[in-house]
Amino acid sequence: MIRRRTVLSACAGLFGLLTMGSNLRAAEVSEIRLDWATYNPVSLVLKEKGFLEEALKARGIKVRWVQSLGSNKALEFLNGGAIDFGSSAGAAALLARINGNPIKVVYAYSRPEWTALVTRKDTGIAGPADLKGKRIAVTRGTDPHIFLIRALQGAGLTEKDARLVLLQHADGRTALDRGDVDAWAGLDPMMAAAEIESGDVLFHRDAAANTWGVLDVREDFAKAHPDLVRVVIAAYEQARAYALANPDALKSALVSATKLPEAVIAKQIERTDLSQPAVGSAQADSIRAAGLALQQAGVIPASTDVAAAVDGLIDPQFNPAPAPAPAR
Repeated sequence: MIRRRTVLSACAGLFGLLTMGSNLRAAEVSEIRLDWATYNPVSLVLKEKGFLEEALKARGIKVRWVQSLGSNKALEFLNGGAIDFGSSAGAAALLARINGNPIKVVYAYSRPEWTALVTRKDTGIAGPADLKGKRIAVTRGTDPHIFLIRALQGAGLTEKDARLVLLQHADGRTALDRGDVDAWAGLDPMMAAAEIESGDVLFHRDAAANTWGVLDVREDFAKAHPDLVRVVIAAYEQARAYALANPDALKSALVSATKLPEAVIAKQIERTDLSQPAVGSAQADSIRAAGLALQQAGVIPASTDVAAAVDGLIDPQFNPAPAPAPAR
C-alpha cells in the first residue's frame, strides 16, 4: 500500500511538473504580433473591433499590430520574426516557402479579384502582347507580380521582354499616372482608385489567376502554440462574420484606413468574396496552378516539387467552425 501510494505520488508530481512546464511555455508568449493590410479587409475590422484583444485579455497577452504594404512585406516580416501572423496572396506564400520562409497557410480571409493589369487610357495598350518593351510597375513577390508573369506567359512573352520597374503598390499607381511607366500590375484598393479617380483602364483581367488572400503563420509559432493559433483564427472569424453582417462598417473601416472615397472602396468590396475561410483543396488547386505556371516561366526551379511544396504550405488543422452571426 505504501509502495502504491509512493508511485501514485510520484506520478502526480510528474504530472504537475509537465503541467507547470506547459503553463510556462504558454506564459512565454506575452504578445502576439500580426499585420493589418488594406488588401485584407477582415484585418481592419479585427483591429478596429478589438476581438483578439478581448480574447487574450484573461491570459495577459497583448496584441501588436504592424501594417503590411504588400504580400512581400508581410512575408519579409514573417521570415525575420517581426510578426507571428501575416496577410498574403496564396501564390506569394508558396514562393516564399519554396525560397526557405518557414510558414504555414492556416486561414483564407478572402477570395478576391484584387489584381489586374492597368494602363492609362491613352497608351494604346490593349492586351499583354502589347507590353513588349514597355515599362511596367510591379511589386516583386506579390500576387500582382505573379499575375503579370502569367499574363506575359500567355502572350508568349517573359519578364525579360518588358522593363520592370520595382515599386510598392501605391507607388506603382503614382508612377503610372505620372507617365513614368506604361502599365502597372495593380492591387486593390489602389487599383480601384486608379479606375475611378484617374480613369485608368484594366486592360487585362482574369479572376481565376488571382490566388486567395491567406493568413500565414510562422511554422515554429504554430508548433509551439497551436492553441493561440486557434484563438487568432476564432477572432478572425468574429471579424469576418461582423463584416458580412455589417457591410457599412466594413466600408467605413476601409475608408478610414485608406483615406479613399467610398466609391473606390465599394468597387474593392464588390470584387472581394469573404464567404470561404477554411483552407483546403480550393486554395491548393489555385496555388498549385500558379506555381506550375511560374515553374514553366523559369521563376521556380525546374527541380522543385510544386505539388509537395503546396501540400507542405497549407495546414487545414486549424480550420474554424462556423461563427455565430453577431448582433448588428
